[in-house]
Amino acid sequence: MQEYDVIIIGGGPAGMTAGIYAARAGAKVLMLEKECVGGQMAATAKIDNYPGFKSVNGFDLSQTMLDQVTNLGVEVKYVSVDVLNLKGKIKKVQAGGETYTAPSVILAMGASARGIGAKGEKEFTGKGVSYCAVCDGAFFRGKTVAVVGGGNTAVGDAIYLAPIVKKLYIIHRRDVFTAQEVEKAQLDKLIKAKNSNIELKLNNIIESVSGSGVLSSVTLRNVKDNTTENLALDGVFVAVGRNPNTEMIEDVIELNGGYIVTNEKMETNVAGVYAAGDVVVKQLRQIATAVSDGAIAGTNAAVFAKKSKQ
Repeated sequence: MQEYDVIIIGGGPAGMTAGIYAARAGAKVLMLEKECVGGQMAATAKIDNYPGFKSVNGFDLSQTMLDQVTNLGVEVKYVSVDVLNLKGKIKKVQAGGETYTAPSVILAMGASARGIGAKGEKEFTGKGVSYCAVCDGAFFRGKTVAVVGGGNTAVGDAIYLAPIVKKLYIIHRRDVFTAQEVEKAQLDKLIKAKNSNIELKLNNIIESVSGSGVLSSVTLRNVKDNTTENLALDGVFVAVGRNPNTEMIEDVIELNGGYIVTNEKMETNVAGVYAAGDVVVKQLRQIATAVSDGAIAGTNAAVFAKKSKQ
């Protein structure tokens, strides 16, 4: 059993910032990340709304944050959490066959990509269906693909993919995009460009995904007139939102719509347990708000841990 002052679950911008602030406050900190640090940020090709950077690659920004985290002495382990016991004065976390304890825990698990519920979607995940354009876009260079969604992520994915694919469809269940105006303007410029390779399929949803071993086509249904259309594709990039990763704590931590309820100190309803980032109830989920949450949670978790030992 390994003892710490603060255990952070999740290595996105919120978790890493929490680690920075907790470590600077003198706490012994462990950060557990099941995949790679950065989360959704690391899978973003171009970030131009994070203060201090005119434009920065998300993976590069993630690595810069990680360097700062480790330089401050935060221990980072790449394991999935198996058991989480947040009751009592000392919290216990089982991960990778080990048990870790701490008086303070920060929940920064983020959110996972939401599926579209189409027939065959799960079967073709990794075989033509992807939830990360930056991660997998290069595999579809010169091919015909579709982006599903109309928000910031979907529009950003379309902007990223358009220059490298042969043909790009944007499939959206509404007739207008909900992305921010800057992103919409960039996409509109690409659509109106001479020899544009982008075609809109508005008011449409994907009903099914088909292929022999790998994806080769999808069936669209128009939500207004209920007509269907078969569309030949090599790949589909789903970007229709995310679901908070709170299944493990739903019986212990107060949630609202699956997201963690916190106060201004990022405290949850359980003493010693804090939350930060996309997993928290909030208006805006951006890197800037994630690091803000992390700074507050890390500072207060470190203070709580110190007081618990007095």
